[in-house]
Formats: sequence, C-alpha cells, structure tokens
Amino acid sequence: MTTKSPHDDLVLVTGGNGFAGSHMVARLLDGGYRVRTTIRSLDRRAEVRAMVSDPAGRLDIVSADLSMDRGWADAVDGCAYVIHVASPFPATQPDNADDLIVPARDGALRVLRAARDGGVKRVVLTSSFAAVGYSRKPGDEYDETDWTDPADDNTPYVRSKTIAERSAWDFVRSEGGDLELSVINPSGIFGPPLGPHLSASTGLVKAMLDGSMPVVPPLYFVVVDVRDVADIHLRAMTHPAAAGQRFLAGGETISFLRLARILAKHLGAAAAKVPTVELTPEQVREAARSNPALRDSVGQLGRIPVLHTEKARNVLGWAPRDTEATIVDTARSLIRLGLVAP
Repeated sequence: MTTKSPHDDLVLVTGGNGFAGSHMVARLLDGGYRVRTTIRSLDRRAEVRAMVSDPAGRLDIVSADLSMDRGWADAVDGCAYVIHVASPFPATQPDNADDLIVPARDGALRVLRAARDGGVKRVVLTSSFAAVGYSRKPGDEYDETDWTDPADDNTPYVRSKTIAERSAWDFVRSEGGDLELSVINPSGIFGPPLGPHLSASTGLVKAMLDGSMPVVPPLYFVVVDVRDVADIHLRAMTHPAAAGQRFLAGGETISFLRLARILAKHLGAAAAKVPTVELTPEQVREAARSNPALRDSVGQLGRIPVLHTEKARNVLGWAPRDTEATIVDTARSLIRLGLVAP
C-alpha cells in the first residue's frame, strides 16, 4: 500500500518515537497523509524527524503524556483518525502489577475520550497477542475470539495489555458515541528499526549477535514484521468492515534456536557469536530458581502457539512477509545503525 492518498486527512499517532510508532508515521507520510505524533518530551523531536522522510513538511510533533489529561485535546484536534501505539513496556517487570496496568489502561481511555470529544472518526488501538493467547488452551491455536484471562498468573505486561484492550472496548460500547474502534493484536514484532530504540524482539536479535545470549531456552514465538504491522494498521484505519473488529497479526512460529540458525545462515562473520546450544526444559526450570528473569519462561515451556490470521487476510487483504527475510532485515539494520558490530 504505497499509493498516495487521494485525501488530506490528519492522523494522530501516539508514541511516534518508538519502534512501531515510527514505522506508522513513516507509512502514513508515504501514503500522503498529514501526520501528527505525540512524544512525552519535545527534546526528542529531532530524533523523530531523523527516522522518517518528510520532504513536504506534513509531520507535526506535539507533547502529550498518557498519565496526564493535559495536551490530548490539542493532539486530536482536527484529526480524522488516531492510531494509538504508545503503551508502557518496562525493561523489567514491576513488583507491583498496577504500576504497569494502571497507566496502560488509563492511557488508552484518555486517548479514546479525547478522540470521542474531538470528533475523531476511528481509533486503531495497538494491543497484542498477549491479550489473546496467554491463557492456555488445547492445541495452542488462537484467533480473534480468544482472550487472555487477566486473572491468570501472567506477567504484569501481559495483564496490562489484556486489561487495557478490554477497557477500550467497554468504553466504546458504553461511552464512545459515534467513535469507531479497531484493534490490532500483533505477535512478536521484528524488522528493521528506524532509530536506536529497540523492541523486546529486536533486542533479542541484538543479544544473539553480540554474544550476550550464549544459550537459548526451548521456547517458541510468532514473528511479525514491523512494516506489516504498520500496513495492517493503515488498512484497519480506513476499511469500512474493520470498525468494531480486532485483528490478529502474526506469521510463522519459530524457536529461539531457529532464529539463531537463520542469523548464522545469512550473516556470516557477523553471526559468529550467535548461540548454538538449546537448554533442556529441566535446565530452564533449574536456572529459574536463581534467575528471576527466567521464571516467566517456565510457564511457556512446551507451548508452540499457532495464530490464525485468516480474518486479517480475508477482510483487510493483509499478508505478512517471509519470516526469514524479516529476521535477516532486522539483523542487517542493527549492524547498519551501529547497534551491533559488523
């Protein structure tokens, strides 16, 4: 979808300095839209502009914080659409789950309320597979009808994404007025970053390349390319059938070890430090006793999740790119940006 837009709609993207948010901004500008994006501190305006191409001067950067009401009415003013990407993602899980859950939920409601009051047509909310598939079910196969139970023993992040999305749907149903909501639930987002800020998934590739992950756990995850995540948001933003719908966005399910082998296959000397040894489930359980960072992994042992994305394909015409190409593009961009030594 690289054709220029025949209109001049203004679109707000929250968190335009982030990994996914910057790609949303770039794709919208490429599509001919006027774009406004929020960042918490205007000190980072130059960083955002360096990540995207804006020769026509169609990008406006404003300050707004998800923890405060101030700034959101101005941010949505004149906007036809809002893509709400910004959400807390901590480097480590907080001891108090509410430290993550409350800002994620209240931030989403703050954006939705401002959008409703500002006459926005539709909000596209970036949720997560975390809100879909972290309550176990036979076969580990998931589609948009599945929900993670927020009462389950999951990490604060998983619970925050579930509760925030649930709250968004409840708000639109009870208080949304004419506001439309569409939700995208991506799996692990890989792909080339536009700047120095990495997602957890791209950080995994970096850790394998720089040798800070010498062995891998026997875990599986679903890959989706950040460029395809941007694409599905744009499709959901304008497609008439997307109103009131959620869409899973994911591709192939792979293991940590297969990810390492893809890097070794394509990166040559740059992949000299990638891990070649996979721990056994017993070794992961033993290590988790003394390493809190591994404790969440224990609950995922034995899972090979499968995402059914027929809805996005059939309704929106969306299709993810090749997983191996996504992984290679991720790694090469990290090297090009100087985030990993060549």
